[in-house]
Amino acid sequence: MIDIKDIAVIIPSLNPDDKLLHLLQDLKDAEFSHIIVVNDGSSCKYDFYFEQAKSEYGCDVVTHAVNQGKGRALKTAFNYILTDCPDCTVAVAVDSDGQHRIKDIINVAKETADHPHALVFGCRNFSKENTNIPSKNRFGNVTTSRALRLFCGITLSDTQTGLRGFSRDTMRCFLATEGERFEYEMNMILDADENNIEIREVPIETVYLEGNKSSHFNPLIDSIKIYSVFLKFIASSLLAFGIDIGLYSIFTWLLADAISTPISMELAIIISSYVARILSALCNYTVNRKSVFKSNAAQGRSVLRYILLCIVQISISAFGTATLFSMLNWNETLLKFLVDIFLFIISFQIQRNWVFKKK
Repeated sequence: MIDIKDIAVIIPSLNPDDKLLHLLQDLKDAEFSHIIVVNDGSSCKYDFYFEQAKSEYGCDVVTHAVNQGKGRALKTAFNYILTDCPDCTVAVAVDSDGQHRIKDIINVAKETADHPHALVFGCRNFSKENTNIPSKNRFGNVTTSRALRLFCGITLSDTQTGLRGFSRDTMRCFLATEGERFEYEMNMILDADENNIEIREVPIETVYLEGNKSSHFNPLIDSIKIYSVFLKFIASSLLAFGIDIGLYSIFTWLLADAISTPISMELAIIISSYVARILSALCNYTVNRKSVFKSNAAQGRSVLRYILLCIVQISISAFGTATLFSMLNWNETLLKFLVDIFLFIISFQIQRNWVFKKK
């Protein structure tokens, strides 16, 4: 059983209001003794709140001279705890807008203490039956959850929760995670999966105050950053797909004049698939290694794995398309498109978790 005095509470804060002070009062009443408030470059007119946090509530206030983002604020707090709070065995990150209940903070801390090698999420209920959730928040979370499950095979009910529990080991691990703003929380999930860190979910009360007006989340800019790895992979794949389909169509058109039997046409499909995929794969490998996954894996190893993946994909694409053509006699380009859509969905997981897996 963890002692509440061994728990560090991390509160990133930008231009706070009275809800921060109410949260600090609740934490003080619950006898939390290690509260780290990160002033992430707030305007000077908000100094009062941070002065109150330090003088009245006994918080450790760490200040960024300019706004650096929630990701950087969490890393600053992790570093502070690891270097200056040796007695704290568990840290819980909490949003400053009062949306996390004390009982839920304690439950997340207990789960983290019981599973120190796991990343613990306090997860809200986003089912349609829960009418307390603003529509934009429900849509954003459900969309992210589906994208994670589709591309990465990661199943989480709440991907955007700000209530997260960390041990000293996981804090040290996530200090190396890329991202300075809201995208850091998504990258944390991806890094946990890459490093075989279990993500455990603790059900919490779903609270949105004033329709979540105090959130500093920018739906357009921050969403692009959150989904950046997926968007870059999609863009890279579309580029390679365009090259692949274009060359495939040219090759099958050229070969079509030289053959007449259905069996020969199936052979032309297979040959065209292999040649087009080899050329498009050269482009795709370079873009994915340098821009999408930013892999530091040995290039020789990643090249060999990518070649093996391509061979398997080419074979499935070629023989799958040819088989469907012989069965359905549909347009061969349309059939290849359908087969490659299926391959695209599983390719992200294979490339991230195997081909370009970081050291």
